[in-house]
Amino acid sequence: MSSANPRPELPPDHDPLFVQAIGRGMQVMQAFSGSDRPLSLAEIAARAGITRSAAQRVVHTLRRMGYLRSTAEGRGFLPDLKILDLTYDYLRLNPLLRRASPALLELRRNVRERVDLSLFDGQRMVYAARMQSKREMYFATLVGNTVPTFCTSGGWAVMAMLPDDQVDHLLAQADLRPLTPRTLTDPDAIRQQVRLARETGHALALEQILMGEIALGVAIPDAEGRPVAAIHVAGSLAEWEPEEFRRRVAPLASETARAIISA
Repeated sequence: MSSANPRPELPPDHDPLFVQAIGRGMQVMQAFSGSDRPLSLAEIAARAGITRSAAQRVVHTLRRMGYLRSTAEGRGFLPDLKILDLTYDYLRLNPLLRRASPALLELRRNVRERVDLSLFDGQRMVYAARMQSKREMYFATLVGNTVPTFCTSGGWAVMAMLPDDQVDHLLAQADLRPLTPRTLTDPDAIRQQVRLARETGHALALEQILMGEIALGVAIPDAEGRPVAAIHVAGSLAEWEPEEFRRRVAPLASETARAIISA
């Protein structure tokens, strides 16, 4: 359930340090965000907001460098293996993820449910570590999958560490479309969840992303106290009563967050 990113706006031409050609290349790579199939050259051009001829040159260059490939039928293009090299470098060089890994493994052993760590990126939470349970859908196993900040336990926990004016700005800019029949889309109802997270130190979300799922989130701040990430623990409502899940998981998740902060 990866949410498509809006097309990035390139800086104005008078920015002397910005390399337009590299910007177009990144726009082409971002064209695949949210797509569930290969893209044709025309589709890449439209999604990237560039001309077909520019897309053709960029796609050719990225293919030669190993970042794109054509399908076996030759009817479209897909990201290629070298993208994973960049992903690996990001993950191994991220100090927060290095510190978090052993603590998340210990949390997973203790709760025996899915444990994720997501990074706060404005309107979305980006999964950077995923430790699975016995039942998962394919998208829920992928690093890099994103979910909206406004309707996730980790997002509510992150917003609880922000000033009210920043919370209001996030909600004003959010695409408040529901992902399930129970997704909260009323800004006041979301603010109430944020207030509860401030009081308890964690957020509890019921069926906000998936029907039948319960998730508890705890935010992780940086050295200046700004929220940068969140731990999520997710279980099934078929196996857990909400308050039982909270009592079992909240202390362990909070302890894990403290261990990551102090590592």
